[in-house]
Amino acid sequence: MTTTPDTSTPEATIADARERIDAIDDRILGLIQERMAVSAVVQQTRIASGGRRVHLAREMEILGRYRDALGKPGTNLAMTLLELCRGRI
Repeated sequence: MTTTPDTSTPEATIADARERIDAIDDRILGLIQERMAVSAVVQQTRIASGGRRVHLAREMEILGRYRDALGKPGTNLAMTLLELCRGRI
């Protein structure tokens, strides 16, 4: 049985939307943590095989993908994700 959110008042609509935002944020945080772990594996493997910690061409691809999808703020978001996943360079 599915329940319909109470949107009979503006306050109820806002409360429902905030609950949804919190749930989405929880998923985003989990995905970022997963991305950080996968990135660590890539870096460790690259270093162990004699490569560099950071692959700048790959980072440019990521920056472009986020910029194309989200505009200039997407570039800032991608930079933050890259910094979280590989540290400052």
